[in-house]
Amino acid sequence: MAESTNIMEDKKNEKRFSRSLLGKTVVSKAGKRFGETSDLSFDTKTGELIHIILKNPTGYCEGLEVEKDKDGRFLIPYSSVLAIGDFIVVAEEDII
Repeated sequence: MAESTNIMEDKKNEKRFSRSLLGKTVVSKAGKRFGETSDLSFDTKTGELIHIILKNPTGYCEGLEVEKDKDGRFLIPYSSVLAIGDFIVVAEEDII
């Protein structure tokens, strides 16, 4: 039963971590601002984060060839994330 408890605790920690990303400003290594985290997309089977969905995209972000969803929201691949702290730092070369 202890292993089951650990799995449930891991799931709670993942949810807490995911929520902490919402509202954070997304910037490139060079400090270029892309926008703020509005939501996250993830694989429902594995729980793997796929994209950061932006709100309030900047003019800089709009000028790039950033992938968009069917609703026109900008999608930043989670695989491009380099660091998470006060900001989410992404590798711009992995986005465009």
